[in-house]
Amino acid sequence: MSDRNLIYVIEDEADLGQLMCSALEKFRYETRYFSNGADALVAVQTEQPDACIVDLNLPDMDGLELVKAFEQRNLGVIIVSGRDDLTDRVLGLEFGADDYITKPFEPRELVARVQSLLRRLQKVVAEESEERKKAEFAGWSFLPDSLELQFADQEKLSLSRAEGDMLMALLKHPFQIMSRDQLLGDNCAPYDRSIDVRMSRLRKKLESSGEGVELIKTVYGAGYMFTAAVSWS
Repeated sequence: MSDRNLIYVIEDEADLGQLMCSALEKFRYETRYFSNGADALVAVQTEQPDACIVDLNLPDMDGLELVKAFEQRNLGVIIVSGRDDLTDRVLGLEFGADDYITKPFEPRELVARVQSLLRRLQKVVAEESEERKKAEFAGWSFLPDSLELQFADQEKLSLSRAEGDMLMALLKHPFQIMSRDQLLGDNCAPYDRSIDVRMSRLRKKLESSGEGVELIKTVYGAGYMFTAAVSWS
């Protein structure tokens, strides 16, 4: 088995898809090319990639549907699309994408985005394997490995990987102001709106307990602060 990172490229334009694969392979990535979403969904059942590059205009489905399906498998996802509308960008992030690149783009930029995403994912995995298997705070428990969040005996909630990474950053530094750059880490988003979208989703889930406690406080002009004590086991 190859020890190289495997990248899925899902793009309906064959020439562009092969160009992206060639660019990635020059940097020693292994690639699989798919011209539609259905074939990629079948393949991921038996061979899970490290990251997926997804075009939004696929012949058999909206690429956002595919992004949402990949979110459930905890995969890194980069959207590439000619759709430069703000709504598409926000929806892509809400559905679990880690980055969004607008066509046309330079192949080397794509490679750089993939490298940045994989560095961040590998860093998170390494940190979680060292310790911190379970976090408990204000009646909540969070399992980083499964991205499960639960309040008391209520129903478990599933976080996206991006939401989980952000929550982990806050939990590691309670009562400290975390800047937007610190929360995004190496995942340099294409526009500032990305962190606002993810933070909004995370807050809504934490507010679902009905306790009315503001666990994530906005510090205007500085960033965000987690306002509860955290214990790890």
